[in-house]
Amino acid sequence: MRVVVVGATGNVGTSTVQALAADPAVTSILGLARRRPGLKVDKTRWAVADVNTTDLVPHFRGADAVVHLAWLFQPTHAPLVTWRANVLGSARVFMAVAEAGVPALVYASSVGAYSPGPKDRGVDETWPTHGWPAAAYSREKSYVERLLDGFQAEHPECRVVRMRPGFIFKRESAAEQRRLFAGPFLPGPLVRPGLIPIVPDLPGLRFQALHTADAGDAYRLAVVQDVRGPFNLAAEPVIGTGELAELLKARKVPVPARGARAALRAAWTMGMVPASPDLLDLALHVPIMDTARARAELGWSPAHTGMEALRDFLAGLRTDAGMDTPPLAPGTGGPMRLRELMTGVGRRP
Repeated sequence: MRVVVVGATGNVGTSTVQALAADPAVTSILGLARRRPGLKVDKTRWAVADVNTTDLVPHFRGADAVVHLAWLFQPTHAPLVTWRANVLGSARVFMAVAEAGVPALVYASSVGAYSPGPKDRGVDETWPTHGWPAAAYSREKSYVERLLDGFQAEHPECRVVRMRPGFIFKRESAAEQRRLFAGPFLPGPLVRPGLIPIVPDLPGLRFQALHTADAGDAYRLAVVQDVRGPFNLAAEPVIGTGELAELLKARKVPVPARGARAALRAAWTMGMVPASPDLLDLALHVPIMDTARARAELGWSPAHTGMEALRDFLAGLRTDAGMDTPPLAPGTGGPMRLRELMTGVGRRP
């Protein structure tokens, strides 16, 4: 089986490539990314490609499956840039899959595609995917779901799988995720239990996480098995401010959502953090997901708890962990994170 992974060098891409390489059913992997990595993985070769501009058909021709993971999170201050890459780029990937006659497409959707939902019970894959319209990330994920609806209707011969994971972490993603969401002013070595005194107790802050290795294994299973449709992916337990306080050995302090949102908006506007305040609203509104279908039909069971994934990520923050790929490289931000500051936090790619 020959598999092409689009967006193969980031947090999820690296673990997906490694999981595929370990499967005897997979004979070769082509990893596509905007910049060539130094990472060596068995059965894998790399090629430079941009979903906005590259003719993807020659890369896809002869493949048994395409896994589409590429996604641009920044710049949050320029949503047209992320729309072109994420929505129009995904449309180009889907069209190339059809033109190349690839029999299977596995797409990385997200819990962020879901409409607001309950926090006290899990919803299954039939929950509406209209997103949280204020957040660009959610709008884009929701719109690509609609693109995929059209693709499935026009190309019923192609087996389509949609993965909807929760928040995904691993130790080696720490440098990348700090740059994307926390910015250059977060002192990673100080993010350790006992040194952060308080955790804001925000009403409605309950979410699900999973380890990236478990996400990668779910993508592998979707590639090598004859399954179709959407799958929720998350590990236990559901994480709220109580779990975060326990993890950091901190105490909870009640903070109104409006105050937290205003503080984050001020920091984002001033270029102190790259994460848009709309992402906080999204986290407060996404539903809790029921993962029974993934466990029953994919045969997927996460090897790590959500808390273990967070602990691994925090350990990576303290050591500036990464991998030998451009997105995950610890030095991407430049000496003393100067490159992050010079490009304007969240303002330019």
